[in-house]
Amino acid sequence: MSKRLVPSMTALQCFEAAARHLSFTRAAEELHLTQSAVSKQVAQLEEMLHHHLFLRIRRRLQLTPAGSLYLAEVNKILTQVDMSSRYVLTYGTQTEVLKVATQPSFGVRWLIPHLKGFGKRHPNIHLDIRNEMEPFALLQGSADVVFFYGQGTWPGATCIKLFGEEVLPVCAPELLQGHALSGPGELAGQILLQSTSRPEAWHEWFQQQGLETENSYHGPRFDTFYMALSAAQSGCGVALVPRYLVARELAEGSLVVAWDHAMPSSGAHYLAYAEHAAEVPKVRALVEWVQAQV
Repeated sequence: MSKRLVPSMTALQCFEAAARHLSFTRAAEELHLTQSAVSKQVAQLEEMLHHHLFLRIRRRLQLTPAGSLYLAEVNKILTQVDMSSRYVLTYGTQTEVLKVATQPSFGVRWLIPHLKGFGKRHPNIHLDIRNEMEPFALLQGSADVVFFYGQGTWPGATCIKLFGEEVLPVCAPELLQGHALSGPGELAGQILLQSTSRPEAWHEWFQQQGLETENSYHGPRFDTFYMALSAAQSGCGVALVPRYLVARELAEGSLVVAWDHAMPSSGAHYLAYAEHAAEVPKVRALVEWVQAQV
């Protein structure tokens, strides 16, 4: 295996400070080092990289093209190290971090409201929740628990069904101009807001009612249901979304059902965790909490 090019953190800090100030002297003052120590660290970096990082012109520094490129990369590294260190500082010695991945709309509309009280019940578990469109995070080890929509099968994972869903078309009240539709076919003439994750949804919705339309695949496309809902509320068109996601807007009247035909979705919402993590206390705590909420 070839030797890794891993410069010391001190060398990276010296280079970054010198590049920011364009001065070894000012970098040394900032880092509480001698000027010769900073210069030596940068020289060692240049030797390792086989590139000059600075030009010394009339006792002043100027970044070379290679130096400018390297500075951008070093800034990323130092920022990540700083964030990671501060991240660890926020936890007590008894705190465990539970990494959770969820699809954006599900996380905002269902998961987060149902986590109310979990922190008080389990004060030693700190939830780290992030958006993931697919449950790959579980296999990559970047998540302990994953919430996803699908068929409930994932290699190497235990999948627990939470609930199924049905989708229905909704729009802003003014889009219908106060007149009820006489049939679902009238929706074909509206702008149909499409979901990237469910490209067949409108086609299947019309097909269930014995209708064929060339417009079922046409219309603005959105990555998340949450974005499609926002577009529908703004009067941009009709969105076909899961009922549980739009219950609040329907109750408030900011959205209305365009045509009252709900179509059961082919998949369901699942919670998943790695098979070997079944008895991990923090994982078991969240699984039991969510099952109780359902």
